[in-house]
Amino acid sequence: MAPNEQARKNHDELFPGHVSTLAVTDPELIETFDNFAFDEVLRHGNLDARTRLMVQLAAMIACQALREYRVMLGAALTAGVSPVEVKEIVYQAVPYVGMAKVFDFIHATNEALTERGVALPLPGQSTTSPENRAEKGLAVEKQIVGNDVVENLYASSPGDQLHIQHYLSANCFGDHYTRTGIDVPTRELLTFSMLASLGGCDAQVKGHVAANLNVGNGRTRLIDVLTQLLPFIGYPRTLNALRAVDEVATP
Repeated sequence: MAPNEQARKNHDELFPGHVSTLAVTDPELIETFDNFAFDEVLRHGNLDARTRLMVQLAAMIACQALREYRVMLGAALTAGVSPVEVKEIVYQAVPYVGMAKVFDFIHATNEALTERGVALPLPGQSTTSPENRAEKGLAVEKQIVGNDVVENLYASSPGDQLHIQHYLSANCFGDHYTRTGIDVPTRELLTFSMLASLGGCDAQVKGHVAANLNVGNGRTRLIDVLTQLLPFIGYPRTLNALRAVDEVATP
C-alpha cells in the first residue's frame, strides 16, 4: 500500500528524504490520508504553498497538535516561510488560543529554529509602546472589524465588562495586529483558521469572516483556506466554519 504518485511527489517536496513511521505501521491509513491531503485537496483552490502551510500551522496550534505541528513546521520552513513569519504565527495565537495552550508551541518553534542555525531572539516586530498601544490598537480594530461594530461593542457593553473591550483594543489588536512580519490580511486568515479549529467559537468565527471581508479576503479565499484545513481539523469544524461563511459572505 502506498500513496499515489502525485501525492508522493507533493509530500516529498515538503519532507525531502523523510520516511513516515506511520507509513510502516499504518500503511492503509497513510495511503488514504496522503492521497487526500497531499493530492486531492491540493487540487482545489489557489492558495500558494506558503499561505497554505501558515494557516495549517495556526490550525494545529489551536488543535493542540504539537507533534504534527513540529512536522509541518519543518515543511513550512522548507517551503520558504521565514523564521519571523513562523514566530508571528505563534505570537498571533496567544490572544486567541491562550498562553497556556501556546506555551509548548513557542518552545517547539524555538527548538526547530535553533536546530536550523537561526539565532534567537529574532529582530523585534513591535510597532507600539505602552503609551500608544491602546490608541493604535483601537484604530486597527476599527479598520479590521468596522468602526460602527467597534463603537457598538463599547456602547453595548455592561459597565462591569467594559474593561474587556479595552483589553481587546489594547492587547489583542494593539499588541498583536500592529506588529510587522505578517500583514493584516494574512493575520486575519490566521485568526480565522484558529477560531475555526478551536470549535465552540461560532460567533467569533462569523465575526472574523466579516473581518476577513473587510481586509480583502473574499468568500473564495476563505473556502480555499477551510479546504486546506479539512484533513487536519476534520469535517464537523470545517462544516461549522463553512456555515459561518455562507451566513456572512453570500455567494
